[in-house]
Amino acid sequence: MTSQAADGPETVAASRRSKITPEREQEFFDAVLDQIRECGYDAVSMEGVAASTRCSKSTLYRQWKTKPQFVAAALRAHSRPRFADIDTGSLAGDLREVAARAGAHGFGRDARLLHGLTHAITQDECLRRAMRDAFVEPEIAGLRELLDRAVTRGEIAPDNPATEYVPAQILGVLRGRPLLEGRDADEAYLTRFIEAAVLPALGLGGGPPGGPP
Repeated sequence: MTSQAADGPETVAASRRSKITPEREQEFFDAVLDQIRECGYDAVSMEGVAASTRCSKSTLYRQWKTKPQFVAAALRAHSRPRFADIDTGSLAGDLREVAARAGAHGFGRDARLLHGLTHAITQDECLRRAMRDAFVEPEIAGLRELLDRAVTRGEIAPDNPATEYVPAQILGVLRGRPLLEGRDADEAYLTRFIEAAVLPALGLGGGPPGGPP
């Protein structure tokens, strides 16, 4: 029995995949996501990504058997939870920091990416799950953690009905403004939204950033 046969097909496949360095893999991921932002999912092809990254298309097909698998892997690699470690000591401060981070860390690019995937994710469960893993669930978890800490500190009541909707409000504004107005939801816009809509709904009032909650 040869070593290849003894190892089995999964081990052999993993060995082949390991020939691609993490840096090269990230280059492939960046290329496919950039093309989705620019052209939309349907216009992207494995051949086009191979040409833009100067590799053979067989390299991509050997690593990821189909375009949906490739894009799903790129989405998961792109996941960067931005709210998980925020803790300023108050919910108002935490939410203002959410606005600062969201405005500074490319949510506009994310919105364009999600817009390019809109039709595809309704057709492919793998893509839909990857999108939620990368862009939805990490941010919702981070925002819910902020709210849970505020309840523990006694800032908001455990049964405050607005807490259920805060993550959807914030993520909705981040994703929606580029579509509705053609502009990114930058830090200034998000801060105004939090002061005018989110904090009052939570019973914390509003006020200028840095002022009393």
